[in-house]
Amino acid sequence: METRTYQAVVIGAGPGGYPCAIRLAQLGVKTLCIEKEFWGGVCLNVGCIPSKALITAGKRFKDIQKAGDIGVMVSEPTLDMKKLQEWKGGIVKKLTGGVQALLKGNGADRLFGTAKFVGPGKLEVQTDDGVVHVEAEHIVIATGSRPIQIPGFNFADERVMSSRDALDLDHVPERMVAVGGGVIGMELGQMFAKVGTQLTVVEMADTVLPIFGPDVHRVMKRKLKKSKIKVLTNAKAAGWEETDEGAVVTVETKKGVEKIPCDRILVTVGRFPNTEELGLDTLPGLQMDGRFIQVDEQCKTNIPGVYAIGDVVGQPMLAHKATHEGEICAEVIAGHKAAVDYLQCPGVVFTDPEIATAGLQEHEAKAKGHDVKIGKVPFAAVGRAMTTGETDGFVKVILNAADERLLGVTIIGPNASDLISEASLACEMQAEALDIALTIHPHPTLGEAVMEAAKHARGEAVHVMNS
Repeated sequence: METRTYQAVVIGAGPGGYPCAIRLAQLGVKTLCIEKEFWGGVCLNVGCIPSKALITAGKRFKDIQKAGDIGVMVSEPTLDMKKLQEWKGGIVKKLTGGVQALLKGNGADRLFGTAKFVGPGKLEVQTDDGVVHVEAEHIVIATGSRPIQIPGFNFADERVMSSRDALDLDHVPERMVAVGGGVIGMELGQMFAKVGTQLTVVEMADTVLPIFGPDVHRVMKRKLKKSKIKVLTNAKAAGWEETDEGAVVTVETKKGVEKIPCDRILVTVGRFPNTEELGLDTLPGLQMDGRFIQVDEQCKTNIPGVYAIGDVVGQPMLAHKATHEGEICAEVIAGHKAAVDYLQCPGVVFTDPEIATAGLQEHEAKAKGHDVKIGKVPFAAVGRAMTTGETDGFVKVILNAADERLLGVTIIGPNASDLISEASLACEMQAEALDIALTIHPHPTLGEAVMEAAKHARGEAVHVMNS
């Protein structure tokens, strides 16, 4: 059998693995990146990128329907899902091809196949051409995660979809039940609702998007009601059956059992780390936390020469967190002084309106015992937001009351996903509210709301009343 020897091997070419392999090669480390399914991982192929392409299409569709509000008169739009899928596929093809080109261009070798440990520093890779043995001093596990399948809802059934399946639909379902009102369920559910699907969301918690605070929930609740999206909270999807009118989902609520007819069922209740088939039992004593691999601040496991990054090491399961860990891990392997030492990791939800956070939310800061000052500016008071016709939501700044240093920022509203980067930098630098307030922001822009919120926290706002 063929045996290849490297200084470092990265298992997985997702948003954690391929940046790790690229950075290793840039640092002069002889590196191999192994991938079994998608160059670019779930994110580029069946996650972040394709979902945002569909979400953009849904938003454009809805914007055209509302164009008459600003005097732009157009006929009723129609959606060609097959053409949309072709456009989405083109984006994915360009990005995944770019990943391979970057790996090659930076000097990292590639191998397509399924890898598993056969001992410390040793891998067995099943490829289309047979088994390849790989040995390395350093091995990085970056195998990502997959959707959780729940009892009664088998992804093998045509009616039942994971997020991955939903991204490939070539038609718009007339009726859909989304089991799970978290980030993925709400993003994809709202997208289909915009293009004509009658959507029902079933969530076990007492609100959709339960990770956010009550003021965010109020904005989302108004939007969902306006969009005629039915939401069942404190509810459990118990199963489904095929009937003459399509699938019927049985939902247990506090008020009793509801039967909801639908054409497709979207199940998005979380993700499992891909750790079961890696042969980790050949690494005696490897410390795990349930299904997750335990690592230290340098991405090291307790087994010398074995590292792990991204979804396999736990929450938050975010692509940008995985990328950061991958690059830090590469620095560590190359012998540099480096560690995962960030003060915050921003989060973004591409719902309507968008939601983004950096640092602590208000309820999280209070739970940690902070005495806080709050500055809050509604987008309805921002001139640029009014000119876009998107005035739902707000920017909220959370300060430590004692020294007015930034603890966090929460944004719900237009372009929140872009606006949060300034807040993320400010949180990471432990900026004071005054730093943001005295930074001149261009007018008229949505970003002014961040500056004004910082001023509001200090009682110095000029475009909203100070409390």
